[in-house]
Amino acid sequence: MNLFFLRHAKACARGRKWASDEARPLTRDGEKKMFEVARGIKALDLPLDLILTSPSIRAFRTAEILGEILESKRVIETGNLAPEAALKSVIGEIKRKYPRSKEIALVGHEPFMSRLISVLLTGGDKLPLELRKAGLCKLTVKSLRFSACGSLEWLLTPNQLVCLGRGKR
Repeated sequence: MNLFFLRHAKACARGRKWASDEARPLTRDGEKKMFEVARGIKALDLPLDLILTSPSIRAFRTAEILGEILESKRVIETGNLAPEAALKSVIGEIKRKYPRSKEIALVGHEPFMSRLISVLLTGGDKLPLELRKAGLCKLTVKSLRFSACGSLEWLLTPNQLVCLGRGKR
């Protein structure tokens, strides 16, 4: 199984305008950059089975853009990718609901995403790793469980993905 961790693109700043953190949308620049990043992801020719996303507006829109560019991949909202969710929950959901899926994109937030990557690589959540906004990480997992079970294949910055989408090396 391959897991692709995608952090949401740049969102509007916290403040009075947004009633809750969950309601913050992507900025115009964040949305534009995410389309460019998604074209880079498409250039990687990833055979995604589904896209699981946090229910926050910014993460869901990031997942929608990815699904649109990848031509209607299934986008499914899950509270198990919300910033306050227990790390273990999303692993249980994948095993329970999507056992046949082999290529899954997870769209969410920091530090949740880097902590989950850390657990899957080392068994603990202290690996000093940061997933940049609209950055993408690929882990290969032989048998998914909430412990060290994965191998890091790559970690790409948004700018690297944009370059891939434009055909630059």
